[in-house]
Amino acid sequence: MQIAVIDLGMGNLRSVEQALVEVSPDADVIVTDSESAINDADKVVLPGQGAIGSWFRALRDRNLHEVVPRVLQEKPVLGICVGMQALFDYCDESDGRSGLGLFQGSVQHFSQFHESAEQVFKIPHMGWNQVAQIHPHPLWHDIADQSYFYFVHSYCANAAEDADLGLIFGSADYGHQFIAAIGRENVFAVQFHPEKSHRDGLQLLTNFAAWNGSV
Repeated sequence: MQIAVIDLGMGNLRSVEQALVEVSPDADVIVTDSESAINDADKVVLPGQGAIGSWFRALRDRNLHEVVPRVLQEKPVLGICVGMQALFDYCDESDGRSGLGLFQGSVQHFSQFHESAEQVFKIPHMGWNQVAQIHPHPLWHDIADQSYFYFVHSYCANAAEDADLGLIFGSADYGHQFIAAIGRENVFAVQFHPEKSHRDGLQLLTNFAAWNGSV
């Protein structure tokens, strides 16, 4: 089995690679921006950190703007952080831009939701937070509800009013309840960083390595 970690020049690529090697030593884990290698892989990880505009610019500069939408339809994919945010309809960051539109909703800055909060919430949201498991999923196997995962982000994903809430598999609260995990068919994506989340993060990556892409 080959797992391709898509290289857009941002994110904890080597940390993700090392974590996958640890949990799936028999897999061939590669960090790549090669379209052919991504096409040939059995599974794909779509990571990202930083600004969404830079993420999409790197996607086009590396000529991956066609292969990524294709693999999202064809093989098991795990999105991480900005790699999750890019799957929504729209993001306010980088002067606003459209996303890949796999999920109905938008990605908005936390400050839009903190104005009425009694407690002061520092932005970015950085550190450990609990994730509520809204629906069961194979990637939650052997991970307890309300487990802690590591987050680093200033923007959070929110479902559209007419979105299918059955696709939301996890939520977290930081002065505002936001989407922490979402999925459909062969795609599962998380706002947190499993590669930084110790035992439960490694378990999620173990589950992804074993996942056949069905819910």
